[in-house]
This record gives sequence, structure tokens and C-alpha cells, in this order.
Amino acid sequence: QVQLVESGGGSVQAGGSLTLSCAASKYTVSPAFMAFFRQTPEKEREGVAAYYGIGSSHPRTYYADSAKGRFTIRHDLDKSTLYLQMNNLKPEDTAMYYCAATPRYPDLWYEDRYYDSWGQGTQVTVSG
Repeated sequence: QVQLVESGGGSVQAGGSLTLSCAASKYTVSPAFMAFFRQTPEKEREGVAAYYGIGSSHPRTYYADSAKGRFTIRHDLDKSTLYLQMNNLKPEDTAMYYCAATPRYPDLWYEDRYYDSWGQGTQVTVSG
């Protein structure tokens, strides 16, 4: 497992931007696959974006349909940090956002049951 700490959440107006960070540390096995999920009281936790190939020269990224064209996921190997750049935010993006990691390639990247490690979450609130 790995320790994950998210930051960067906050409150913004619709159309605004936020960048979430997820710092990874204390891992016994290097995570190969990392993702951001989100959850509201009304919905189950859903995958937003994922990154495969940490340290690879040809990483792959995955996005939920709701995130395509607006969100960008990237990884900084030197900082062991995953980022989610969120642009043109909408009120329906309001949720608690969680970072997740697994040393394996998940069958379905957007399903939380494939991930071993989770961060504490960071709240994103979009008004307007």
C-alpha cells in the first residue's frame, strides 16, 4: 500500500479552475496506476480520471465522459505527485475528490474496488 495525501480543493464559481494534488509516500510497492475519484451523498464513488505508467515514457491516461475536454491528469515523478487540472468547472462537479492507487492494472479503472490505497479526500464546491 501507499500513503496518499490530497490537496487543492476549494470553492469556485462555475467556469473556474482548480488543480488537485495527490502526494504519494511510504509505499512498499510502487503504484503503477493512480486515479482520482469523486463522491457525493447522492451518488456512489465514481472514477474521474486515471494515470497508468508512472515513470514510463509512454504513460496512458483515462477520463470519464464528464471529464473529457475539461480535466487533465498528469504525474510528476520527481515529486511523486499526481495532479488533476480541472477547468470550466460546473456545479455538478461538486463532490469530495479522492486519490487512489494500485500496483496492478485494474480491469476497470473507474471502479473503486480495484484500488488498494486511498487518500483522505478534498472537497470541491462549484457554485453558480
